[in-house]
Amino acid sequence: MTETTDRLTECRDPVLRVVPAPADINSNGHIFGGWVLAQMDIAGGIVASREVQGPCATVAIEAMQFLAPILLRDIISVYAEVERVGRTSISIRLDVIATRDRGEQQVRVTSGLFTFVALDDNHRPRPIVRDTRLA
Repeated sequence: MTETTDRLTECRDPVLRVVPAPADINSNGHIFGGWVLAQMDIAGGIVASREVQGPCATVAIEAMQFLAPILLRDIISVYAEVERVGRTSISIRLDVIATRDRGEQQVRVTSGLFTFVALDDNHRPRPIVRDTRLA
């Protein structure tokens, strides 16, 4: 494990843990970037919905970086950290760690900053009400 993966994994649990399927392989034998992007969006949506206490939608993906390929037998873990809460939106840093070689190696494979907007019953942006008891 590297210092980066130690920092990401030692103090928190992943939001999502998934094993890619053979159908997720591209022509290079690696997992499609779109597949991992979808997993990150799912994990970010889980955290965002919990934080805004209701439905939300992805409105932006910033600073997406693919650092290393994901291999077929890898187990990917998606870690999330809230970076910013605005009036109607929330930004979440997502990092993906691949565990490979039967758990012997952990590799940070991608990261990105995803922004979600809180939605009202009409699917329009709504103000985020923070529970001050949790602060």
